[in-house]
Amino acid sequence: MRTDTPAAIFLSDYTPPAFLIDAVDLDIAILEECTRVTARLVMRRNTDSVDPNASLVLDGEDLELESIMLNGLRLTQGEFVLNRDQLILHVELPEAFVLETVSRIDPDKNTQLSGLYRSKDGYFTQCEAQGFRRITWFLDRPDVMAKYTVTIHADRQRFPVLLSNGNPVGTGSEDGGRHWAKWVDPFRKPAYLFAMVAGKLDVLEDEYVTRSGRKVRCAVYVEPGKLDQCGHAMAAIKKSMKWDEDVFGLEMDLDHYMIVAVGDFNMGAMENKGLNIFNTKYVLARQDTATDTDFQNIDRVVAHEYFHNWTGNRVTCRDWFQLSLKEGLTVFRDQQFGMDVHSAGVTRIQEVRLLRAAQFPEDAGPMAHPIRPASYAEINNFYTATVYEKGAEVVRMIHTLIGPEAFRAGMDLYFARHDGQAVTCEDFVAAMQDAAGADFAQFKRWYNQAGTPRLIARGEYHADSRRFVLKLEQHYPPTAYEKRMESQGRLLERGPYHMPVVVALVDAQGEALPLRLAGEASAQGKERVLSLRDAREEFIFEDVPAAPVPSLLRGFSAPVVLDYPYSEAELAHLMAHDNDAFNRWEAGQRLATDILLAGIAALKADAGDTQSWIPASYAEAVRRVLASAFADGGDPALVAEAMALPSEVILAEAIAGETDPDAIHAARNALRRHLAQALREDFEAAYERLKVTAPYSPESAQAGARALRNACLSYLTEIEGQQAGARAAAQFAAADNMSDTMAALSALANLDCPEREPALADFFARWKDEALVVDKWLNVQATSRLPGTGARVRELLAHPAFDLKNPNKVYSLVRAFCAANPKHFHAADGSGYRFAADVILALDPANPQVAARIARSFDRWRKFDAGRQQHARTELQRIQAEGALSRDVAEVVGKALAD
Repeated sequence: MRTDTPAAIFLSDYTPPAFLIDAVDLDIAILEECTRVTARLVMRRNTDSVDPNASLVLDGEDLELESIMLNGLRLTQGEFVLNRDQLILHVELPEAFVLETVSRIDPDKNTQLSGLYRSKDGYFTQCEAQGFRRITWFLDRPDVMAKYTVTIHADRQRFPVLLSNGNPVGTGSEDGGRHWAKWVDPFRKPAYLFAMVAGKLDVLEDEYVTRSGRKVRCAVYVEPGKLDQCGHAMAAIKKSMKWDEDVFGLEMDLDHYMIVAVGDFNMGAMENKGLNIFNTKYVLARQDTATDTDFQNIDRVVAHEYFHNWTGNRVTCRDWFQLSLKEGLTVFRDQQFGMDVHSAGVTRIQEVRLLRAAQFPEDAGPMAHPIRPASYAEINNFYTATVYEKGAEVVRMIHTLIGPEAFRAGMDLYFARHDGQAVTCEDFVAAMQDAAGADFAQFKRWYNQAGTPRLIARGEYHADSRRFVLKLEQHYPPTAYEKRMESQGRLLERGPYHMPVVVALVDAQGEALPLRLAGEASAQGKERVLSLRDAREEFIFEDVPAAPVPSLLRGFSAPVVLDYPYSEAELAHLMAHDNDAFNRWEAGQRLATDILLAGIAALKADAGDTQSWIPASYAEAVRRVLASAFADGGDPALVAEAMALPSEVILAEAIAGETDPDAIHAARNALRRHLAQALREDFEAAYERLKVTAPYSPESAQAGARALRNACLSYLTEIEGQQAGARAAAQFAAADNMSDTMAALSALANLDCPEREPALADFFARWKDEALVVDKWLNVQATSRLPGTGARVRELLAHPAFDLKNPNKVYSLVRAFCAANPKHFHAADGSGYRFAADVILALDPANPQVAARIARSFDRWRKFDAGRQQHARTELQRIQAEGALSRDVAEVVGKALAD
């Protein structure tokens, strides 16, 4: 483990590599006592290097060097220097040469799950961001791209499947029951896209014929006995291939496209060229083991990794500061895919909810950074919501500003210019700008400025001139990022963003009005994209017959906090009539947030017991929303989203000052009980009416009906006392799919009722041999609101079902508790913080990446009262005092304490 103090690496210090690698020939022999890696690198000096006389410095970590040869001659000890993580050659090098190293590694002891590691009875790789240096000595940076030939040797009986990137070119037998397989990738790639697998795996195979008539073998490899859970992933592969051809004209470029599922994996999945390594969570699904959400997530993750074949693989990042170049763009592409194959409105709502729950707090916390940071200490810590989700929003804004046709032209130009290259965010923006004839000089501030802008909007209607004047003002408050850069002597210039504000005006009858801006001869449609560039601008709409209700930021057209003084009546009007699905949902969320903030204030003032802070009209508004699910064109999935109250995390961020997690929890539950009492008959009727009797399908219609039915169940369990447990237990017993099972179990996990413990015991007894289903069992207990949850979660650390070495288990129990159960994590006695610190300290020596993700739970510790702050500070200081912290955890904790 790297235990040095984190040192900042700066984008401004980037220089091209002194050497390039044209070809890599890897020979990987998996032996009983170790794995031996022979790497033959065809290299040359880079004519673009700033130092033509630079020494060759190779990266390596946890490698045992056996030999090194230059152009066939073995180097002696004085001709190279070997230290902990570098191999430096001190010999005169020709312009072109071949370097060969032989190294030993021990993947069986690799608990970091980075590089080559063992999972159960197989060997797998994860090389992004810097894992390849744990396999062999290399120039481990994304702007060094080479063609790879890989030969794998292993015992045939133990490892019958041998895979790597590209296409297979040969196999054969060896003495002692061993065999070999050779793979060649015809495309240049950086080391982080390398992959190999050796194991005993079952495979589901199919074929996809591209639009040009090429046949591509599609394969999903899983551990033996899981083939019946692969069908949905295979269908998702073929849907993704078809969508990328139809929408972006992009074909699969290899003869083989393979997914391998592994149970021990730090991330969700990895886009290695032609051989994607996936967490089993995003591959395995069957109606009795996976929820509708799981099925949808598999669609999206398979699509995401497949789309990376072009946006990330064929065109990759010059350096890790450009990470959002591939991730933000590919998240945007998988979001568009999701909107096309699922409910567009629901998909967009879910994306924005994630942004607000994860990325907005990140912007406001100690780890704040723009989508392209100017510095980092540990790159693993920058696989963040900002880089991914906000990065996708930045791409979406480009799409909104120039339109879909120009965006497609920009993508075509991007590939025409940069196929096979490692490039920067500027290169992407330049392609879009040139294709659209736009000016994106100011827009690029989104790449370099941190924080969530605040958009203040005010509307004035002038009856005499029939004008509606919309005044917009943008603010960009300072963040910890600017403070950090300033402390490093690097001042950052800040200025107004260029943002698209999509607007409609809704009249008293609920119709969107034709829009004509001042100076235009005629109306230009009923929705407009306003291009806001200045700190303050006003837009005048002509021929507006009466005071409208503005529908602002439609589709969430920019990742900002909108400040507009909507009245309760105006929000109710938009809830009922806005033709933008997102803004209809958003109006309901704003109304609920306003009510809940009043309730939180009342509870903190000890005046909340009467629930006088809940307006009588609110339940009626929700009743109308529920009824809309059964009207012509109704969307039960959208209604289920509309009925969900803002989460406690989002509410905490909506409070400007000190946050009281107990008051937030109490107010939210009080509003849920109020709705349940007021709408009991409506919920009961909907619950019965929405029961799905057809054979199970995860497709949108059925999934939406289940989502709304289970939302009704959740509300009904708030008020029915002992009957609540009986209703949930009855659904638990009768369910024929995991969505209904988990909805019932989640309801029971939040109830102090006699049915709770038997249901949890029954669930575990039935599914104890299905690791992913056991993860759901851990999660539902970690997120329970019942007293004693913190103690129960700590007890579960010792349960046979939990394994600290398995990231899925840690995420399901520990991270779920810390991130999704704010009432108990932020317990006033500090017990939640102590629990998290204990796990971080136990986990960090084995898996720093996962430990750092748990440490991020402390990001917002300064939002709370003095007592909680002191508890959090104590635990952060206890972690920091550990003498052998990884750089991953040291950076997160150091920034949390310094903020």
